Amino acid sequence: MSKIMDATTIALLSGGLDSATAIAIAIEKGHKVIGLSFDYGQRHKRELIAAKTIANHFDLDEHYILDINLSSWGGSSLTDFKQSIPETGVIKDKIPNTYVPGRNTIFIAIGLSLAEAKKAQKLILGINAMDYSGYPDCRPDYLDEYQKLANLANKAGREGNGIQLWAPLINWSKIDIVNEAIRLDVPIHLTWSCYNGREKPCGVCDSCRIRNQALRKVGYSN
Repeated sequence: MSKIMDATTIALLSGGLDSATAIAIAIEKGHKVIGLSFDYGQRHKRELIAAKTIANHFDLDEHYILDINLSSWGGSSLTDFKQSIPETGVIKDKIPNTYVPGRNTIFIAIGLSLAEAKKAQKLILGINAMDYSGYPDCRPDYLDEYQKLANLANKAGREGNGIQLWAPLINWSKIDIVNEAIRLDVPIHLTWSCYNGREKPCGVCDSCRIRNQALRKVGYSN
């Protein structure tokens, strides 16, 4: 596989399986990766512990964790403790209340700022449209339009060196992602996907269900 040596990539690192796999893909291609995580008032802050652990595992040169308190106005069961996390499984064509208003739009904007400051060529995202619940900010058309904005919104883009929004997993199934994680020796057991803010994964939220089903199908056990 060809490598692009000395290329710098910013990675949005949630601590989950998808973002960890995306980082492993970038590293395999020879990219220097800088991690970017967010404490946005999420009930599952346990993912930030996983993010730090993943950053250390991959020996990232830098890892930033920014405080952006989206729980100030809520609007999601991930940022409003008065709402309950769905535990009955994904409902087709219905966006669940775990969708956080504007989350990826905000995260990508900050990632582009960091990328421009660090002279990075890419911003890698672990977003996935196939297995999740149709979040509007995880879809290919959203990413395509955001790329147009990214090319216009900063100095790098205006000078013809636009920062690429790179989402290698966007059309993959969760099983494909798990298989790729295994191939790349991603420490799956160190990642965190559960939406509930507990010491151990709940096993019943949408994220746990999707993750566990894929792990079972490929025969993986922690």
